Amino acid sequence: MPDSEFEVVLNEICEQGCRSVYKAIDQLEQGRIPNPAAALPRDRRTDLLLELKSIMRVYDRASS
Repeated sequence: MPDSEFEVVLNEICEQGCRSVYKAIDQLEQGRIPNPAAALPRDRRTDLLLELKSIMRVYDRASS
């Protein structure tokens, strides 16, 4: 899957707001697949989880 598709999935989740991002993180950690990520291969879903966590760490730091 091209990186552009990864970016589309990432942006789709992030555009839904913080609660949706945290929900997607929880789902991915539990081995479930959030709807936007269904087309991503397993290794890219792992990358997605890491990227979402990284984004929220930066967001949380900026908010405090």
